Amino acid sequence: MFFKRFWQHALSTRQRLLCAVGLAACLPGSGWALEIRFMPVAPHVYAYVGDTEGRTHENEALNANFGLVLTPGGALLIDSGASFQGARQIAEAVKQVTPLPIKWVINTGGQDHRWLGNGFFKAQGAELIAHASAEADMKARGPEQLQANAPVLKDKMAGTEVVLPTRWLREPDTTLTLGGVTVQVLHRGGGHTPGDVLVWLPQSGVVFTGDVVYVDRILGLHPVSKTRTWVKSFETLETLKPTVVVPGHGRVTTLAQAQADTGALLKALRAHAGLAVEAGTDLATAVKTFDATPFKHLQHVDVWLPQLVNRTYLEMEME
Repeated sequence: MFFKRFWQHALSTRQRLLCAVGLAACLPGSGWALEIRFMPVAPHVYAYVGDTEGRTHENEALNANFGLVLTPGGALLIDSGASFQGARQIAEAVKQVTPLPIKWVINTGGQDHRWLGNGFFKAQGAELIAHASAEADMKARGPEQLQANAPVLKDKMAGTEVVLPTRWLREPDTTLTLGGVTVQVLHRGGGHTPGDVLVWLPQSGVVFTGDVVYVDRILGLHPVSKTRTWVKSFETLETLKPTVVVPGHGRVTTLAQAQADTGALLKALRAHAGLAVEAGTDLATAVKTFDATPFKHLQHVDVWLPQLVNRTYLEMEME
Protein backbone atom coordinates (compact mmCIF):
# COMPACT_ATOMS: atom_id res chain seq x y z
CA MET A 1 0.00 0.00 0.00
CA PHE A 2 2.86 2.37 0.81
CA PHE A 3 4.42 2.08 -2.65
CA LYS A 4 1.02 2.02 -4.36
CA ARG A 5 0.19 5.48 -2.99
CA PHE A 6 3.53 6.91 -4.10
CA TRP A 7 3.33 5.40 -7.57
CA GLN A 8 -0.24 6.59 -8.10
CA HIS A 9 0.79 10.07 -6.99
CA ALA A 10 3.71 10.04 -9.42
CA LEU A 11 1.51 9.01 -12.32
CA SER A 12 -1.19 11.56 -11.49
CA THR A 13 1.32 14.38 -11.51
CA ARG A 14 3.32 13.20 -14.50
CA GLN A 15 1.68 15.52 -17.02
CA ARG A 16 2.42 18.63 -15.05
CA LEU A 17 6.07 17.79 -14.47
CA LEU A 18 8.77 18.68 -16.94
CA CYS A 19 9.17 15.68 -19.21
CA ALA A 20 12.55 14.28 -18.26
CA VAL A 21 14.22 17.66 -18.50
CA GLY A 22 15.59 19.60 -15.58
CA LEU A 23 15.57 23.21 -16.76
CA ALA A 24 12.58 25.39 -16.08
CA ALA A 25 11.38 28.06 -18.48
CA CYS A 26 13.17 31.39 -18.57
CA LEU A 27 10.94 33.82 -16.73
CA PRO A 28 11.07 37.52 -17.71
CA GLY A 29 13.77 39.32 -15.81
CA SER A 30 14.77 36.30 -13.76
CA GLY A 31 17.20 34.41 -16.02
CA TRP A 32 17.27 30.64 -16.18
CA ALA A 33 16.13 28.98 -12.99
CA LEU A 34 17.17 25.41 -12.35
CA GLU A 35 14.28 23.16 -11.41
CA ILE A 36 15.07 19.57 -10.48
CA ARG A 37 12.25 17.09 -10.98
CA PHE A 38 12.52 13.34 -10.63
CA MET A 39 10.35 11.55 -13.18
CA PRO A 40 9.15 7.95 -12.86
CA VAL A 41 10.81 5.47 -15.19
CA ALA A 42 9.55 2.27 -13.50
CA PRO A 43 7.63 1.50 -10.31
CA HIS A 44 9.52 3.10 -7.41
CA VAL A 45 12.37 4.19 -9.72
CA TYR A 46 12.91 7.79 -10.85
CA ALA A 47 15.37 9.81 -12.89
CA TYR A 48 16.30 13.45 -13.29
CA VAL A 49 17.68 14.29 -16.73
CA GLY A 50 20.06 17.22 -16.65
CA ASP A 51 21.19 19.74 -19.22
CA THR A 52 23.25 18.29 -22.08
CA GLU A 53 25.32 21.47 -22.41
CA GLY A 54 28.48 22.22 -20.46
CA ARG A 55 28.69 23.45 -16.89
CA THR A 56 27.18 26.88 -16.32
CA HIS A 57 26.19 29.04 -13.39
CA GLU A 58 22.58 28.53 -14.43
CA ASN A 59 22.66 24.72 -14.56
CA GLU A 60 24.88 24.58 -11.45
CA ALA A 61 27.05 21.89 -13.09
CA LEU A 62 24.13 19.50 -12.71
CA ASN A 63 24.49 18.77 -16.43
CA ALA A 64 24.12 15.04 -15.87
CA ASN A 65 21.46 12.52 -14.90
CA PHE A 66 20.66 11.35 -11.38
CA GLY A 67 18.58 8.48 -10.06
CA LEU A 68 16.26 7.74 -7.17
CA VAL A 69 15.09 4.32 -5.96
CA LEU A 70 12.43 3.97 -3.26
CA THR A 71 12.47 0.98 -0.93
CA PRO A 72 10.69 0.17 2.36
CA GLY A 73 14.09 0.61 4.02
CA GLY A 74 14.69 4.11 2.67
CA ALA A 75 15.73 5.83 -0.53
CA LEU A 76 18.77 5.22 -2.70
CA LEU A 77 20.19 8.19 -4.61
CA ILE A 78 22.36 7.65 -7.68
CA ASP A 79 25.01 10.42 -7.66
CA SER A 80 25.14 13.49 -5.45
CA GLY A 81 25.70 16.48 -7.75
CA ALA A 82 28.61 18.85 -8.23
CA SER A 83 28.30 21.01 -5.12
CA PHE A 84 26.88 21.23 -1.62
CA GLN A 85 24.19 23.63 -2.83
CA GLY A 86 23.33 21.43 -5.81
CA ALA A 87 23.03 18.43 -3.49
CA ARG A 88 20.63 20.41 -1.30
CA GLN A 89 18.45 21.03 -4.35
CA ILE A 90 18.55 17.36 -5.26
CA ALA A 91 17.46 16.49 -1.72
CA GLU A 92 14.56 18.95 -1.95
CA ALA A 93 13.50 17.36 -5.24
CA VAL A 94 13.54 13.94 -3.58
CA LYS A 95 11.17 15.29 -0.92
CA GLN A 96 8.68 16.14 -3.67
CA VAL A 97 8.54 12.41 -4.46
CA THR A 98 8.85 10.74 -1.05
CA PRO A 99 9.23 11.46 2.67
CA LEU A 100 11.64 8.53 2.90
CA PRO A 101 15.13 9.42 4.14
CA ILE A 102 18.05 9.00 1.72
CA LYS A 103 19.91 6.07 3.23
CA TRP A 104 22.48 5.43 0.51
CA VAL A 105 24.18 7.52 -2.15
CA ILE A 106 26.06 5.63 -4.85
CA ASN A 107 28.70 7.62 -6.75
CA THR A 108 28.88 6.11 -10.25
CA GLY A 109 32.30 7.60 -11.02
CA GLY A 110 34.86 10.29 -10.37
CA GLN A 111 33.41 13.10 -12.48
CA ASP A 112 32.52 16.18 -10.39
CA HIS A 113 28.72 15.99 -10.71
CA ARG A 114 28.82 12.36 -9.59
CA TRP A 115 30.24 13.00 -6.13
CA LEU A 116 31.12 16.57 -5.08
CA GLY A 117 27.72 16.90 -3.40
CA ASN A 118 28.69 14.11 -0.99
CA GLY A 119 29.26 16.50 1.91
CA PHE A 120 25.60 17.48 2.08
CA PHE A 121 24.35 13.90 2.16
CA LYS A 122 26.99 12.76 4.64
CA ALA A 123 25.78 15.50 6.98
CA GLN A 124 22.27 14.06 6.64
CA GLY A 125 23.51 10.63 7.73
CA ALA A 126 23.57 8.88 4.34
CA GLU A 127 26.10 6.17 3.57
CA LEU A 128 28.24 7.13 0.58
CA ILE A 129 29.16 4.22 -1.68
CA ALA A 130 31.57 3.94 -4.63
CA HIS A 131 33.94 1.44 -6.18
CA ALA A 132 37.45 1.44 -4.75
CA SER A 133 38.87 2.12 -8.22
CA ALA A 134 37.48 5.64 -7.91
CA GLU A 135 39.41 6.48 -4.75
CA ALA A 136 42.74 7.55 -6.24
CA ASP A 137 40.99 9.50 -9.00
CA MET A 138 38.74 11.34 -6.55
CA LYS A 139 41.67 12.21 -4.31
CA ALA A 140 43.78 13.40 -7.24
CA ARG A 141 41.19 15.34 -9.22
CA GLY A 142 38.78 16.45 -6.49
CA PRO A 143 40.71 19.65 -5.66
CA GLU A 144 41.13 20.34 -9.41
CA GLN A 145 37.39 19.94 -9.95
CA LEU A 146 36.63 22.36 -7.12
CA GLN A 147 39.05 24.87 -8.59
CA ALA A 148 37.62 24.51 -12.10
CA ASN A 149 34.01 24.88 -10.97
CA ALA A 150 34.61 27.85 -8.67
CA PRO A 151 34.68 30.59 -11.37
CA VAL A 152 31.63 29.02 -13.06
CA LEU A 153 29.39 28.34 -10.06
CA LYS A 154 30.67 31.27 -7.95
CA ASP A 155 28.32 31.69 -4.96
CA LYS A 156 26.72 28.32 -5.72
CA MET A 157 29.94 26.58 -4.67
CA ALA A 158 29.50 27.67 -1.06
CA GLY A 159 30.07 24.84 1.40
CA THR A 160 31.46 22.42 -1.19
CA GLU A 161 34.40 20.30 -0.06
CA VAL A 162 36.05 17.08 -1.15
CA VAL A 163 34.15 14.43 0.80
CA LEU A 164 35.06 10.88 -0.13
CA PRO A 165 32.69 7.92 -0.02
CA THR A 166 32.40 6.16 3.34
CA ARG A 167 32.12 2.67 1.83
CA TRP A 168 34.37 1.34 -0.93
CA LEU A 169 33.29 -1.69 -2.98
CA ARG A 170 36.21 -3.85 -4.09
CA GLU A 171 34.72 -6.65 -6.18
CA PRO A 172 33.79 -6.47 -9.89
CA ASP A 173 30.22 -7.44 -8.93
CA THR A 174 28.66 -6.39 -5.64
CA THR A 175 25.08 -7.19 -4.66
CA LEU A 176 23.50 -4.89 -2.09
CA THR A 177 20.02 -5.05 -0.60
CA LEU A 178 18.08 -2.09 0.76
CA GLY A 179 14.56 -2.69 2.04
CA GLY A 180 14.28 -5.92 0.08
CA VAL A 181 15.35 -4.28 -3.19
CA THR A 182 18.37 -5.83 -4.92
CA VAL A 183 20.99 -3.41 -6.22
CA GLN A 184 23.92 -4.73 -8.21
CA VAL A 185 27.00 -2.53 -8.66
CA LEU A 186 29.14 -3.68 -11.58
CA HIS A 187 32.69 -2.47 -12.31
CA ARG A 188 34.77 -3.51 -15.31
CA GLY A 189 37.75 -1.22 -15.02
CA GLY A 190 35.88 2.03 -15.57
CA GLY A 191 35.83 4.01 -18.78
CA HIS A 192 35.11 7.73 -18.64
CA THR A 193 36.75 7.62 -15.20
CA PRO A 194 38.49 4.71 -13.44
CA GLY A 195 35.66 4.22 -10.95
CA ASP A 196 32.75 4.14 -13.40
CA VAL A 197 30.10 1.59 -12.43
CA LEU A 198 26.73 0.33 -13.60
CA VAL A 199 23.92 0.29 -11.03
CA TRP A 200 21.56 -2.52 -12.04
CA LEU A 201 18.10 -3.08 -10.56
CA PRO A 202 17.23 -6.60 -11.74
CA GLN A 203 13.76 -6.57 -10.17
CA SER A 204 12.67 -3.58 -12.26
CA GLY A 205 14.88 -4.00 -15.34
CA VAL A 206 16.39 -0.52 -14.93
CA VAL A 207 20.08 0.25 -15.16
CA PHE A 208 21.73 3.54 -14.18
CA THR A 209 24.88 3.67 -16.28
CA GLY A 210 26.63 6.78 -15.05
CA ASP A 211 29.10 7.91 -17.70
CA VAL A 212 29.31 4.49 -19.32
CA VAL A 213 26.48 5.67 -21.62
CA TYR A 214 25.86 8.97 -23.38
CA VAL A 215 22.91 9.45 -25.72
CA ASP A 216 21.87 12.52 -27.73
CA ARG A 217 25.28 14.12 -27.11
CA ILE A 218 28.73 12.81 -27.87
CA LEU A 219 30.71 11.11 -25.11
CA GLY A 220 33.80 12.68 -23.58
CA LEU A 221 37.36 11.46 -23.03
CA HIS A 222 39.76 12.82 -20.44
CA PRO A 223 43.35 11.91 -19.57
CA VAL A 224 41.95 9.44 -16.99
CA SER A 225 39.58 7.83 -19.52
CA LYS A 226 40.30 4.42 -21.06
CA THR A 227 38.34 3.29 -24.10
CA ARG A 228 39.61 -0.28 -23.67
CA THR A 229 37.89 -0.79 -20.32
CA TRP A 230 34.98 1.43 -21.37
CA VAL A 231 34.15 -1.12 -24.08
CA LYS A 232 34.21 -3.89 -21.44
CA SER A 233 31.85 -1.87 -19.26
CA PHE A 234 29.51 -1.36 -22.20
CA GLU A 235 29.58 -5.04 -23.11
CA THR A 236 28.56 -5.86 -19.54
CA LEU A 237 25.61 -3.50 -19.95
CA GLU A 238 24.58 -5.40 -23.07
CA THR A 239 24.52 -8.72 -21.20
CA LEU A 240 22.00 -7.28 -18.72
CA LYS A 241 19.41 -6.68 -21.45
CA PRO A 242 17.79 -3.84 -19.47
CA THR A 243 14.26 -2.65 -20.13
CA VAL A 244 15.16 0.95 -19.26
CA VAL A 245 18.56 2.62 -19.59
CA VAL A 246 19.16 5.79 -17.61
CA PRO A 247 22.37 7.13 -19.20
CA GLY A 248 24.85 9.46 -17.61
CA HIS A 249 23.85 12.14 -20.13
CA GLY A 250 20.84 12.43 -22.41
CA ARG A 251 17.27 11.19 -22.29
CA VAL A 252 16.12 8.01 -20.58
CA THR A 253 16.42 5.46 -23.33
CA THR A 254 16.73 1.92 -24.65
CA LEU A 255 19.66 -0.41 -25.00
CA ALA A 256 19.45 -0.04 -28.78
CA GLN A 257 19.89 3.72 -28.57
CA ALA A 258 22.74 3.34 -26.11
CA GLN A 259 24.42 0.98 -28.57
CA ALA A 260 23.98 3.48 -31.41
CA ASP A 261 25.18 6.56 -29.53
CA THR A 262 27.89 5.11 -27.28
CA GLY A 263 28.72 1.47 -28.01
CA ALA A 264 29.12 1.93 -31.76
CA LEU A 265 31.21 5.07 -31.31
CA LEU A 266 33.60 3.42 -28.85
CA LYS A 267 34.11 0.47 -31.18
CA ALA A 268 34.56 2.73 -34.21
CA LEU A 269 37.13 4.87 -32.39
CA ARG A 270 39.17 1.85 -31.34
CA ALA A 271 38.93 0.13 -34.71
CA HIS A 272 40.01 3.25 -36.61
CA ALA A 273 42.77 4.24 -34.20
CA GLY A 274 44.02 0.66 -33.95
CA LEU A 275 44.41 0.35 -37.70
CA ALA A 276 46.08 3.76 -37.90
CA VAL A 277 48.60 2.90 -35.19
CA GLU A 278 49.34 -0.50 -36.75
CA ALA A 279 49.85 1.06 -40.19
CA GLY A 280 52.05 3.85 -38.85
CA THR A 281 49.56 6.53 -39.96
CA ASP A 282 50.37 9.87 -38.36
CA LEU A 283 48.00 11.26 -35.76
CA ALA A 284 46.79 14.24 -37.80
CA THR A 285 45.82 12.00 -40.71
CA ALA A 286 44.10 9.55 -38.39
CA VAL A 287 41.98 12.36 -36.98
CA LYS A 288 41.04 13.69 -40.40
CA THR A 289 40.09 10.32 -41.88
CA PHE A 290 37.72 9.11 -39.17
CA ASP A 291 34.23 8.58 -40.63
CA ALA A 292 31.90 10.68 -38.46
CA THR A 293 28.80 10.06 -40.61
CA PRO A 294 27.04 7.60 -38.25
CA PHE A 295 27.44 10.02 -35.36
CA LYS A 296 26.46 13.35 -36.95
CA HIS A 297 23.21 13.39 -34.98
CA LEU A 298 25.05 13.72 -31.67
CA GLN A 299 25.28 17.10 -29.99
CA HIS A 300 28.80 18.66 -30.02
CA VAL A 301 30.11 16.08 -32.50
CA ASP A 302 31.92 18.58 -34.74
CA VAL A 303 33.84 20.11 -31.83
CA TRP A 304 34.61 17.06 -29.71
CA LEU A 305 35.03 14.17 -32.14
CA PRO A 306 38.56 15.17 -33.28
CA GLN A 307 39.61 15.16 -29.62
CA LEU A 308 38.16 11.68 -29.16
CA VAL A 309 40.09 10.29 -32.11
CA ASN A 310 43.23 12.01 -30.85
CA ARG A 311 42.98 10.57 -27.35
CA THR A 312 42.05 7.09 -28.57
CA TYR A 313 45.03 7.02 -30.95
CA LEU A 314 47.42 8.02 -28.16
CA GLU A 315 45.87 5.46 -25.80
CA MET A 316 46.26 2.65 -28.33
CA GLU A 317 49.85 3.63 -29.05
CA MET A 318 50.56 2.89 -25.39
CA GLU A 319 48.76 -0.44 -25.52
